[in-house]
Amino acid sequence: MTVLKTSMRNFLAHKGRMALSAVAVLLSVAFVCGTLVFTDTMNTTFDKLFAATSSDVTVSAENASDSGETTSGNGRPPVIPASVLDEVRGADGVKSAEGTVFSTSVTVVDADKDSLSPTSGGPTIVGSWNGTDARTMEITDGAAPEGPDQIMVDADTADKHGLELGDEIGVINVVGTHTAKVSGIADFTVTNPGAALFYLDTETAQRVLVGEGGVYTNVNVTAAGGVSDAQLKKNVLAELGGGYKVQTAEETAEANQKGVEGFMNVMKYAMLGFAGIAFLVGIFLIINTFSMLVAQRTREIGLMRAIGSSRKQVNRSVLVEALLLGVVGSVLGVGAGVGLAVGLMKLMGLMGMELSTDDLTVAWTTPVAGLVLGVVVTVLAAYLPARRAGKISPMAALRDAGTPADGRAGRIRGAVGLVLTGAGGAALYLAGTADKATDGSLWLGLGVVLSLIGFVVVGPVLASGVVRVLGAVLLRAFGPVGRMAERNALRNPRRTGATGAALMIGLALVACLSVVGSSMVASATDELDKTVGTDFIIQSDKGDLLTPQAVEAVKATPGLERVTEYKWTEADFTTPDGRTLKDTAITAADPTYATDLRVETVAGKLADAYRPDSMSVHEDFAKDHGIGIGSKVEVAFEDGSTGALTVRAITSSEAVVDAGAMYTSIDTLAEYVPADRMPLDVLLFAAAKDGQEEAAYKALKDALHDYPQYTVRDQTDYKEALKDQIGQLLNMIYGLLALAIVVAVLGVVNTLALSVVERTREIGLMRAIGLSRRQLRRMIRMESVVIALFGALLGLGLGMGWGATAQQLLALEGLKVLDIPWPTIIGVFIGSAFVGLFAALVPAFRAGRMNVLNAIATE
Repeated sequence: MTVLKTSMRNFLAHKGRMALSAVAVLLSVAFVCGTLVFTDTMNTTFDKLFAATSSDVTVSAENASDSGETTSGNGRPPVIPASVLDEVRGADGVKSAEGTVFSTSVTVVDADKDSLSPTSGGPTIVGSWNGTDARTMEITDGAAPEGPDQIMVDADTADKHGLELGDEIGVINVVGTHTAKVSGIADFTVTNPGAALFYLDTETAQRVLVGEGGVYTNVNVTAAGGVSDAQLKKNVLAELGGGYKVQTAEETAEANQKGVEGFMNVMKYAMLGFAGIAFLVGIFLIINTFSMLVAQRTREIGLMRAIGSSRKQVNRSVLVEALLLGVVGSVLGVGAGVGLAVGLMKLMGLMGMELSTDDLTVAWTTPVAGLVLGVVVTVLAAYLPARRAGKISPMAALRDAGTPADGRAGRIRGAVGLVLTGAGGAALYLAGTADKATDGSLWLGLGVVLSLIGFVVVGPVLASGVVRVLGAVLLRAFGPVGRMAERNALRNPRRTGATGAALMIGLALVACLSVVGSSMVASATDELDKTVGTDFIIQSDKGDLLTPQAVEAVKATPGLERVTEYKWTEADFTTPDGRTLKDTAITAADPTYATDLRVETVAGKLADAYRPDSMSVHEDFAKDHGIGIGSKVEVAFEDGSTGALTVRAITSSEAVVDAGAMYTSIDTLAEYVPADRMPLDVLLFAAAKDGQEEAAYKALKDALHDYPQYTVRDQTDYKEALKDQIGQLLNMIYGLLALAIVVAVLGVVNTLALSVVERTREIGLMRAIGLSRRQLRRMIRMESVVIALFGALLGLGLGMGWGATAQQLLALEGLKVLDIPWPTIIGVFIGSAFVGLFAALVPAFRAGRMNVLNAIATE
């Protein structure tokens, strides 16, 4: 009880000094809890949506996607004959059954040809209005579609794009372009997480989406009273006799949930990973805080020891303070986490993914996880300062505040740090010289962990040398004030090292990712220059296949010398070694593709792979299956027949563009796959006639004006798009890393604030002998800048080492150019100086306002 009272008194007495450490715990716990609440809410939203939109039993084509998306290579949804509807109605336990048609391989535009698809990446679905949709949507304006000239739109899409009754909408797919006017607007009775839905009447949907009547994509079945979904499924299967996919409502919802599960998991674990980084940085802040508080209370602890307190009691007293800090910070963090989750939901709403706060889900495990994590991390971080406090002897009551440095401990720390750093460097070297990327990645991970820990441990040793160099370069010009700032930073190398290490971690990751991202762009650009021999690339950024009408429009464009079609399908391969490989990808293209893409071959010529009944394989595939030039491979094409193709070229497996592709000609594919089942083009390549590149570029854009789902890019555009994609990913990662950097800045602020308190009497004496307030504030700001730049130097150097090693692994996958983004690195280093200035504002202001006489009188 005495220990608890002492801890409570000390905690409340130093609550101002604890505040920033509490904020660090709060932020870290908030990020963890916010992530869990946000992802749980998204899961709840999708669960409710899928449960509400699933019929008791759904019948679809045997090759239909589990999640309901259009999957066929010809761009049309898999269908079942209308006769299935009558058969299903005859099954026992069926209350009602309804045939529906829908497709996700569509583009919907307004009258100005602007896309109405979601910007969040959600699907665009066009289907027939049916009873299942009527359960989850309410027509709030107009009426359901009747006839080919009417279409209904969901309210969210109508609001985003300003659609009103009577507005013209175009539906573009492989069948053609269909225009209709808005007849109604329907609002969701459950949360719509971002899909755009459009409804036609059933007959029009069949003609527009499939190109024929008398077929459905789904038959939705409702069970009679007392009949379970499982029993109804058995009855329907017995009636149909197989050949169809039959799913209960639970199975359909589960399949749909799996479709978003991958995205949800990536988002969840990525955000939790960054929260872990923030916790790691927060550990240094907490260690620094308690170390300084213990040092400032040396005489007080010595007196406690002198009047009978044991080492264990002193130790427990500090740990109880840490426990209180962890509890307060974690409780506030849990509340802030819920607020963060709501903020993320609002942000997703701005991006087009609507999430309702009515579905806000806070599982009991979330606050428990936040509290346990925050408290445990805080107490563990305070263990070393608590142990140091327990070692203070009663004689310390006779000395001034502050504990003498342990020289032996410093030497041991330096030796351990150098060993760990050396081991990390050796692991990074082995990663960079690995023959396989999978082996090298293990060494890379080990090298990153060991080198990071090594730099953290050896930080105080490095601080002495690095700060002196920075002082000589930056501070000496400011005369005595600069020299005092340098000596203040050097006064306690352990403290400076720990403060700089907090900033080092975030900046090391920024530098590493910058090097990797820049190298990927430079490597891909270099590879494009070497391999791509065409002027223009036409494709959909959403992955939609090219419609025959769009292909014809491209081929009819004036100024083009050639147009190359590029298709992709799957087949079962039976190789010379007798093995059968299911669902193996094979690319079919025009013979001119050998000119458009300069693929390196290790045997034969790629042009020969486009001869009748011929193909190419890549080098690794050839080695694994004993294939050489002239070998026969039996290929059973999807939706087609089987043929024996002769291998006439073996391509390098180290290619970056089309890595691992196996080629044949479109004419060969057409021999074995019926015309109505031929896959559509994935993309097109086009080459302009000499001297007509600009005119052809403009003509291509004009030709595809009616097909806004496709983008025309020349090589410059393609490189910029690649750069933008990687840049957007890096910016998102930098944004998440900003949390760790914010916590590190709090660490600098806290270190300076506690340092000012520790040096109160010293500051008073300096002011008494003539140091002005401006000089005092400048000294503290300079000290902060040096500490920040010390952390930046370590972090950027370490991160560039990690990034260069990672690029060596990428080189094994064909990305062979190492590119150091010096503008980014220099910008981050300069920015670190401003971070130091910002962190010093409040401590410097408080120091400048000290009363000189009161400061001198401070013990």
